[in-house]
Amino acid sequence: MSGPGDYLPDPTEGIVRASDLPKAIIKKRKEIQVKAPCPQCGSQCRKHREGKRKLHHLGSRSKGQPIDIQLIYSVHHCAECDIYFNVDTTELAAPGSHYTHAVVELAIRVVVEDGLPYREASWHLWRDHRVFVPFATIQNWVEAAGKKKTAAH
Repeated sequence: MSGPGDYLPDPTEGIVRASDLPKAIIKKRKEIQVKAPCPQCGSQCRKHREGKRKLHHLGSRSKGQPIDIQLIYSVHHCAECDIYFNVDTTELAAPGSHYTHAVVELAIRVVVEDGLPYREASWHLWRDHRVFVPFATIQNWVEAAGKKKTAAH
C-alpha cells in the first residue's frame, strides 16, 4: 500500500503507440433545443437535425483513464435567412475546439504560472490529468492568450 509522497511510476510511461493507451471513459451530454433564435434575424427556428462532437476533458486520475464528452447538439434551420446554425455550446468548449475550456485553461496555467516548457506541460497534463494535448497545441493556446509574447522580446 502506498502513502502520501510515495513514488508511483506511471503505467503508461514508455508507450509509443496510441492504441496501447487506456481507453477513454465516454460521458454523454445533450444540448438539444426544439427552437432556437436565429443569429442573424432573431426569429425562432425549428430543429433540423442533431449533430455530434467529441470533446477531450480532464481525465480520471484514480481510474487512470481519459474522459471524452460525447456532445449531441441540435442544428437549426432559419427559413427566412436560409442558413443552418448550431445551438450555442460555447459554455463547454470554444467553436471548433477538440478540448473543453477546463483543459485549455489548465494548459495555459501550467505554462504561464508554473513556467513549464510546452513538452513538459503536455506530459504533465497526461500524467496528472489523463488528457493528451500535443505540445504544439499548448503553444498555440498560450500565444493566442498573449501570455508569453512579452517574455520572447
